[in-house]
Amino acid sequence: MLSLNNIALIAFVFLIAGWVKGVVGMGLPTVAMGALGLVMAPVQAAALLVVPSLVTNVWQFVTGPGVAAISRRLATMMVLVCVGTALGIQLLSSGASRWPSVALGAVLAVYAIAALGLPKLAVPPRLERTLSPVIGFITGLLTGATGVFVVPAVPYLSALGFSKDELVQALGLSFTVSTIALGVALGFTGSYPRELLIGSIAAIIPAMIGMFVGQRMRDRIEPVAFRRWFFVAMFAVGAYMVLRGILAA
Repeated sequence: MLSLNNIALIAFVFLIAGWVKGVVGMGLPTVAMGALGLVMAPVQAAALLVVPSLVTNVWQFVTGPGVAAISRRLATMMVLVCVGTALGIQLLSSGASRWPSVALGAVLAVYAIAALGLPKLAVPPRLERTLSPVIGFITGLLTGATGVFVVPAVPYLSALGFSKDELVQALGLSFTVSTIALGVALGFTGSYPRELLIGSIAAIIPAMIGMFVGQRMRDRIEPVAFRRWFFVAMFAVGAYMVLRGILAA
């Protein structure tokens, strides 16, 4: 049973994660996994993430005109996300306390470095059909292993030449499919006990409040600076988790 301290911590984390998503349009799973992964097993953090992530990302995907076209374009990528998640979940649900945390920290740190340091990429249309299933499979593996589904999906989708609104929808689709695949995989491995499901449902409220506040504050915050400090913080959290796991050996 979750203690009152745990409930308060979970509510606070999802409030902040929702606020970040409201400001920059993404980041809820990354913030939630990074923060909760410091105080609990990554498999527990991933279970708590599923419902609020699903609710916010379905809303992000369906509130736009390109639902059918984007779904068709990314269909093979989404199928391979599910396949990769089914395979990668073995690490997250293995019961080991150290290596899932190290893997999660490494993904957060690499994602932050890529976001801060890599130039904007562009994928030629002729390569998209080949790369999409590969990117989907790798994203799925990392989703299953760490509970984070931004790498390499986010940089790849950003390089496909979508308009701003299309990119928001494409990210919403990718995050929605990844969340569903993660939730199903956790359920099949017995890693989704009733108390975590209830906690995940309850986390919808602070996540939506935070998202609403973040959207209202978006115009008052300088987005480039906010994004830079967000990824600096993600790198610090990821590096700490890696070092903590290695030193624990």
